[in-house]
Amino acid sequence: MTPQELQAKTGEVLGVSDWLEVSQERINKFAEATGDFQFIHVDEEKAKLSPFGGTIAHGFLTLSLVPVLGAMTQGVRIDGVKMGVNYGGNKTRFLSPVRSGKRVRSVTKLLELVEKRPGQWQQTNEITIEIEGEEKPALICEWITMLYV
Repeated sequence: MTPQELQAKTGEVLGVSDWLEVSQERINKFAEATGDFQFIHVDEEKAKLSPFGGTIAHGFLTLSLVPVLGAMTQGVRIDGVKMGVNYGGNKTRFLSPVRSGKRVRSVTKLLELVEKRPGQWQQTNEITIEIEGEEKPALICEWITMLYV
């Protein structure tokens, strides 16, 4: 669809991703990449004694899944996009921990689509990362992407 057609969908859910497992292996690799080895993420025995009852994903790991979950989303897309780049976020709230082995998915709602320059569109989405079988989401954020058409 054209950017103008997508603008007409402001306020609508654009798509829901497939489910993705957040395995202990993924959590451990994220700890390696970031240097964040807090026991609640990587020490399965010690984490059992925490209020979480086991290891949990880093909040930033959950946030970093936004691109892969977006790629797994069958939804509305602008035709002819040459490139999209992360521009930043307005709000990010970590609401519930993602326990190791749980599955998550994203729900994407269009908040705004603005043409900044000819062929350059700034898209702001509300991204909700849901945890399978849980009422409260892992996180909600407003994420901004710059699209080049």
